Amino acid sequence: MTRNARLTLALIAVVVLVVGGLLAVNRPDQPPAATTDTGGIESTVLVREDSHRLATAADGKVTLVEFLDFECESCAAAYPAVKQVLATYQGRITFVVRYFPIPSHPNADLAARTAQAAANQGRFSDMYVQLFENQTSWSHQEQPQTEVFLGYARTLGLDLPRFQRDLDDPATATRVARDKTDGAAAGVQGTPTFFLNGRQLTDLRGQDDLVAAIDAALAE
Repeated sequence: MTRNARLTLALIAVVVLVVGGLLAVNRPDQPPAATTDTGGIESTVLVREDSHRLATAADGKVTLVEFLDFECESCAAAYPAVKQVLATYQGRITFVVRYFPIPSHPNADLAARTAQAAANQGRFSDMYVQLFENQTSWSHQEQPQTEVFLGYARTLGLDLPRFQRDLDDPATATRVARDKTDGAAAGVQGTPTFFLNGRQLTDLRGQDDLVAAIDAALAE
């Protein structure tokens, strides 16, 4: 074998190793979620038994799931529309909230753990409101906003020692991470992301589009 041939083979081997390494690094940790026969995401991925529900319909016909980040400005912008939907369709749809904190938001994970710590005392929906309605006062701060969130817990009359323990409990972080893993498996790449009866709503331009999608699902 000539020297040039050996060099060529060596170069090919290096390229193969590099490409293989890049594929290994970029391979998603979570496999894609199973889909239904109609192309939607399996309900067991989108809604777990302990998922937080802000509304529940007895007939279970329509389920709306939102993957959100409490520090996300777009989620805060969608919050008034969600409130209106909850008021309009109370008892007619099930609305589920899942955590999906974005790493670039410095207090997103802490906010999700705050909501979960409140949920452990049966007050998820109240903390959900506190976090969104006061978002501008705590979001995009480099320092952890623990004291601010403790203030919200105090306002809600929570058991503060228990709240603080739950906030730092690894089980709380695991609970938040599980939601995010489910979201990634379902194809969530940003927030807010909505799924209606297992199908991602990709063309929402405002509240009217969300309402139209819900009305269509109820009419089926």
